[in-house]
Amino acid sequence: MKMGFFKTMFASAIGFLIAIFLMFTILIIAIISSTGEPEPYVRNNSILKIELSGSLPDRPSDNPFDEIFSPGKVQLNLASLKNNLKKAAADDRISGIWLEVEMLGASWPVLEELRAQMLQFRESGKFIYASTRDMGMNEQALYIATAADSVFAMNDTFVMNSGFYVQGTFFADTFEKFGIDAEVVSGGEFKTAGNSYIRTDFSEQDNIQLSAILDSFTSTYTSALSDFSGKSTAEINAIMNRPPRITSRYALEDGLINALMYPYEVEELIKNRLGVEQDRDLETISFERYSKVTRRSAGLERRAPREKIALIYASGVIIPVEESMIPGTGDPVISAGSFIKTLNEALDDNDVKAIVIRINSPGGSGITSDLIWAEIRRAAEKKPVIASMGSMAASGGYYIAMAADTIVAQPTTVTGAIGVISAMLKFGRLMEDQLGIKFDEVKSHQYADWFSPTRKFTPEEYQALERLNSDFYDVFTQKVAMSRGMSIEEVLPVAGGRVWSGSDALEAGLVDVLGGIDTALDIAAAKAGIDQYSVETYPKPKSLIELFSGSAQAQVKTWVTSIAPMPVRNALDHADMLRLMQRTEVLTIMPYQIDIR
Repeated sequence: MKMGFFKTMFASAIGFLIAIFLMFTILIIAIISSTGEPEPYVRNNSILKIELSGSLPDRPSDNPFDEIFSPGKVQLNLASLKNNLKKAAADDRISGIWLEVEMLGASWPVLEELRAQMLQFRESGKFIYASTRDMGMNEQALYIATAADSVFAMNDTFVMNSGFYVQGTFFADTFEKFGIDAEVVSGGEFKTAGNSYIRTDFSEQDNIQLSAILDSFTSTYTSALSDFSGKSTAEINAIMNRPPRITSRYALEDGLINALMYPYEVEELIKNRLGVEQDRDLETISFERYSKVTRRSAGLERRAPREKIALIYASGVIIPVEESMIPGTGDPVISAGSFIKTLNEALDDNDVKAIVIRINSPGGSGITSDLIWAEIRRAAEKKPVIASMGSMAASGGYYIAMAADTIVAQPTTVTGAIGVISAMLKFGRLMEDQLGIKFDEVKSHQYADWFSPTRKFTPEEYQALERLNSDFYDVFTQKVAMSRGMSIEEVLPVAGGRVWSGSDALEAGLVDVLGGIDTALDIAAAKAGIDQYSVETYPKPKSLIELFSGSAQAQVKTWVTSIAPMPVRNALDHADMLRLMQRTEVLTIMPYQIDIR
């Protein structure tokens, strides 16, 4: 007995000491990583070298663990790329850019914004050469490369140009096999969010709206290739419709690249352009090092303006739980409490003259979306508020965007989906038929158990759910009409849960302007009446203690997702949707994750 007590006490003491040691180690690393480094020296006639592959997020990670465990490493993201391109365009020491681009997995609106910034860089009179190495380029990488003056590839490396597709995952047969019943009520003909659980294929409505979105994506892509190659979009489409020829030699024949070159040959070409002797080294500065060059050193600004525009990032599923991530997944979410707190911080800062809300969301809770809508409307009465749509701002994501004074979207943004859904999974057959578990109840009133997951809805309960959906759909469409200055008769044909691309949404009157974050910032500055401003990013990064537990699980899910095959990744995405379905409320959420590949 005594021996067991001492063993327990000794183990607890050891655990406590290990925890103290780990916290102390993390603190020391944090202090070391926060010490300033001298600004890199940039030689005249230098080339900014950017290596671009894999994913490309909107903004830098706000996770302090990333800085601790990768001290000094600059994360490649849209914001940092645009900042470096702007600096390099103004920096007299930078003569051009060498972009080494390989397989990319970024969203199309992010790629559109990056490509526009690259074209703007070239307006400075400086050049961009793009090349690919042994991994080659997929369509996203080729799209970015065509913003360069010239594109080069190694002989017989991959240059993919076969088109795009959307793949859905359907669980109806799986649920039937295990005795699970999906009870789904949709508000809107095109609101097909529950189809993955009650069908085995896309519906006619899905095929209509997804085909329209693919057409929009294809138009954006083929226009870029047409501008680069000099071929018509019809010729580009004809090339894409041929049996696949995915090596660089065929891309050269098709006029999609300029020459077949090894990296050392590209370097020799750049030396010739700069007048550098071949036996001398080419002066290059990496993206990471150049990120530490200040805007003032690059010649962009002499003094930081006092007036600011707040840039608020709102990413993830909209949920009523006060979380910054979905518990157990590490995925970001939009919760009312956190968002409103961030919005009020921007409102309370007297130096903030306008607000831009960057939205990347498939929607989520209808009630939470409505609460955030009301808060944004309130904020817009005090300061100009502009919505900037990222890859997706649909259903609940559109709901919160429409509260802004102006909505800005990229042509390939996925938006709209003005509709509602209520859904629940019922496990009664699984429990009784498969597991032999039976249930019995004693109720105070007839419908006390109508949301029980162990039995299906009665006809009366199903009608009640339909009425709930119908009422909230009326609220949604009425607020679209109010927010967009449309009549309800004008709203209904573009509602019904239908998903739109940004370019089609502009024609439908659901967005105001096509463009990216810079476009939204310019509109915000004009509405605020300011010429010079700095950008203040929200929400602020969380502390180490706030993220200590959540960070590890986020890293694990990210790693699992990155190595998992596509069907497994789709199932992981649906797991978040299934959790939301069990909340027994009206949802304003996308039918599925639209991933154009």
